[in-house]
Amino acid sequence: MIARDVKRTLIAKKYAVKRARIKAVIADRNAEPEQIDAAMLALQMLPRDAGPTRQQRRCRISGRPHAVYRKFGLGRNKLREAVMRGDAPGMVKASW
Repeated sequence: MIARDVKRTLIAKKYAVKRARIKAVIADRNAEPEQIDAAMLALQMLPRDAGPTRQQRRCRISGRPHAVYRKFGLGRNKLREAVMRGDAPGMVKASW
């Protein structure tokens, strides 16, 4: 699964510029309806993994895909361990 996420990241980077150009045509209010339709079709023809929303945020240590805090890039379990060691700045122990 981690390798699949890496592959998705590479595909998203590869198609980022092309995707942005197509989406700019779609969002342009002065574009002709035929141009917008062609751009929509071109966007649909791109690979499914070309969209950045297909990427999963993962813990940098364990690779866990769920309960990952954006600020630290760690899953909840590893974040708790880091806080207990004092490695995470600005965190206060509540009732752990």
